Amino acid sequence: MRATVMRRSALVVDTLPDPEPGPGEVLVRTLACGICGSDLHALRHAEKLAEAAREADMPFTMDPARDVVMGHEFCAEVVDFGRDTQRTVKPGTRVVSMPLVLGARGLHGVGYSNEYPGGYGELMLLSEPMLLPVPNGLPTEHAALTEPMAVGLHAVAKARLEPGDAALVVGCGPVGLAVVAALRLRRVEPIVAADFSPTRRALAATVGAHVVVDPAVERGVDALGRAAGARPAVVFECVGVPGLLGRLMREAPREARIVVAGVCMEDDRIRPMLGINKELSVQFVLGYRPDEFADTLAAIADGRIAVAPLVTGKVGVEGVAEAFETLARPDAHAKILVEPWRR
Repeated sequence: MRATVMRRSALVVDTLPDPEPGPGEVLVRTLACGICGSDLHALRHAEKLAEAAREADMPFTMDPARDVVMGHEFCAEVVDFGRDTQRTVKPGTRVVSMPLVLGARGLHGVGYSNEYPGGYGELMLLSEPMLLPVPNGLPTEHAALTEPMAVGLHAVAKARLEPGDAALVVGCGPVGLAVVAALRLRRVEPIVAADFSPTRRALAATVGAHVVVDPAVERGVDALGRAAGARPAVVFECVGVPGLLGRLMREAPREARIVVAGVCMEDDRIRPMLGINKELSVQFVLGYRPDEFADTLAAIADGRIAVAPLVTGKVGVEGVAEAFETLARPDAHAKILVEPWRR
């Protein structure tokens, strides 16, 4: 199969052996796969990613010294089955799945594994119990956004919102946009979204933000105060750069809740006494639960989460490396999809 491979901290296009499904596994053909910001981080910081997983005692199996086919935001088509499968999903069925495989080789994250290729290749292996058929009529490119939008749903769930809470979303990349959409789904009002990019601010308004603000002109917390007054503040950090969490702790009003959804790959520093004096709550979040993943697919399918505006580009495997460079410039794109069949 043709695939874009992370090899020695670079992206190269290569032809690899077709994967063969083992017990309980299903062979699928990738139809569309989103490029995630964490993939951009992984290309630059693979060793740190592996180290952090080991320190957290997570079952993370990727060896950065070996080839990896990334891609964990996908919609695929069922092709074949391994042994000990129920075959309840017919060949040709479009499916999405949480990017996890639990098999004889242990637990692997699809797209962050040396053994299980991700969606930047033409074929993948998935665990049969994880498959969710795509509802009829839902476009493939929209179904592929189930995974990133589920991240937003989970972040909002972990915020433990209460009636009257007002939300500030700092950073309107794909994670921030997913959070805005999930807040809108929960009918939170007001939702204030802050980003330096006018393109991303416009997207935030499209998916549900009531107020958008340019941090170069006005602080997000000030815009939230104008819109919500003294109502309880919940601040979502969706950027993931060193120094931002500390700045938000300085700027946040007393008793604010800060939800950290941005993936910061560097060591960072905060002042605990600042959080103590203001009685701040800080919640870190990761991924989603299986029920949240399924709920996200249903919400996209019935139009409660609008994802069409987020798809801003499509490439084949030959275009992945250039797409990574493009996504480093935040004003150009929101979500670029990899379609490995595209020539």
